[in-house]
Amino acid sequence: MKSLLPVVERLRSRFGIGQVCIVADRGMISQQTLAELESPDRGWPYILGARMRTQKEVRQEVLSVPGRYRLVHPQSRSKKDPSALKVKDVVIDGRRYIVCLNEDQARKDAADREAILSSLREKLKQGDKALVGNKGYRRYLKTTGERFEIDEQKVLAEARYDGKWVLRTNTDLPAEEVALKYKQLWMVESLFRTLKSVLETRPIYHRRDETILGHVFCSFLAFVLMKELQSRAERLGYALEWADVIRDLDRLQETELEQDGKRFLLRTEASGTCGKVFQAAGVALPPTVRQVA
Repeated sequence: MKSLLPVVERLRSRFGIGQVCIVADRGMISQQTLAELESPDRGWPYILGARMRTQKEVRQEVLSVPGRYRLVHPQSRSKKDPSALKVKDVVIDGRRYIVCLNEDQARKDAADREAILSSLREKLKQGDKALVGNKGYRRYLKTTGERFEIDEQKVLAEARYDGKWVLRTNTDLPAEEVALKYKQLWMVESLFRTLKSVLETRPIYHRRDETILGHVFCSFLAFVLMKELQSRAERLGYALEWADVIRDLDRLQETELEQDGKRFLLRTEASGTCGKVFQAAGVALPPTVRQVA
């Protein structure tokens, strides 16, 4: 990402930003960019996701360092609770890493792996030729002569990653804050996925810059309104799926009728999430039948 630092510099200059902290996946930052971030001339703080399986230092050293985790969030009991999170500081030759653990995710990872292994054992009984092309299976196999069998060492090695992710940072922030700031990156990524899918920002058929800007602005405005509605619903204890909200509101309609010189509006039934949505928005549902003239 050679263009990252010049873009950040322009943003700092344009908006008068005093402090900058780069938060990114490690795969998005080149070694050259990382060196520039750490150079005395720039010295920007950063929080980067590390590649646990492919970075030798992380795989062999960081994950092997003993030590107790500090609790950030306990195991979640409902959808409204934040994800379970524990953190641990590890320093290797002056390089600071934060090992993060979600025990809920760790149990899921272990269960998913056991499901794959259970299926793999059954497949091996039927013959192993068809297994070679399956990546999910192949990662746990080893060859013995002309046959395949489950490699228990690979299974144990994979278990080391259950529920974990590793961050590298040059900040002096507490480990808990580093982990939570990195999770905000996931929120931004989720935002863009929402804009592209749920709010259908793409494709864009405009050709002029001003109409493209208007299109994107309306998409972001829709996103802000969506998040505000979701926040209000959550404060009332409602967990609403956006697809359900759109479907149910689309079905809510009014029809105008005229009888004996009088005009009436007839509302369809407020089904599904409609009642909760109107309550969260602080808007009263109109009566089923109302006279307008």
